[in-house]
Amino acid sequence: MADPADPIPHPAPDPQARPAPMADPAPDAQARPAPATSPAPHPQARPALGTSPAPHAAAGAGRAQGPIFLVGCQRSGTTMLRLVLDSHSRVSCGPETRFLADMQRIVGRDWERLSRFGFPREYWLGRIGDFFGGIQADYARSRGKTRWADKTPLYALSIDFLAEVFPDAQFVHVVRDGRDVVVSHRKRFGYWSAVKCVVKWPRYIRIARAAGARLPADRYHELRYEETVTDPEKAMRGLFEFLGEPWEAGVLDYDGKQHDVAGKYTAEADRRRAAAGTDAPIYGSRVGTYRRELDPFLRVLVRVFSGATLRELGYR
Repeated sequence: MADPADPIPHPAPDPQARPAPMADPAPDAQARPAPATSPAPHPQARPALGTSPAPHAAAGAGRAQGPIFLVGCQRSGTTMLRLVLDSHSRVSCGPETRFLADMQRIVGRDWERLSRFGFPREYWLGRIGDFFGGIQADYARSRGKTRWADKTPLYALSIDFLAEVFPDAQFVHVVRDGRDVVVSHRKRFGYWSAVKCVVKWPRYIRIARAAGARLPADRYHELRYEETVTDPEKAMRGLFEFLGEPWEAGVLDYDGKQHDVAGKYTAEADRRRAAAGTDAPIYGSRVGTYRRELDPFLRVLVRVFSGATLRELGYR
């Protein structure tokens, strides 16, 4: 199976090169404050359709309940975390979207063309947020939820852009031992995908962590896959505390709830549990699989291309 595409987002051009802002002829644009150009918290964030539901009474510290983006290199456990989030009574985390990475081109490499419309960059960011946030909010409401989340691993490469589009968004970055990620790529996508992964994994880690370092602590959270499967309740309590959402023990039993997932994911999860000899939704038997499943050639590639990142993250 082909490896999922993971294009590197193109950075937005220097704002000094942009044309002077013109009046926005759209009837609702004048009422919309422009998003912050830096990813700092924005208490008066643009009220894009459905992107900022009212805070839950039990949520922490009065934090604005903005959207949640769940990111990380493919095969790092993001699907499992998506189902955990989606099992919460307030949070909806539906199917992957991926297309926001393409919409980044609007204020990136396509900016010279689109700037001829005369609208400032903030106008386009607002339109993207209204469109995407509206879809997600409608989907969440249709399921009786009040807050939306998006699990798209590819967005690990677009955190800076998403933080501009959604100034109140929180980002959860799932980090897994790159050696196990390489093994999982080989099993899921084939050997060539595993070869490419030794370069892709550290790139995802590097770009996502650098973007996270530019965000306030209450907007970026790293979650280790190994800690999640070893002590799920502790890891998940920490996650929902970060998100400002009340703890619900039922999120750990996500497989007993209804989710909009493709049948292949359910079938794959069933196969994995059968191989692990467990019926638990969260289990740790795949931790350290590289020790028995990584062949000598891939071991060398991992050491050369991923070794520095593994050491930086504390993987030995």
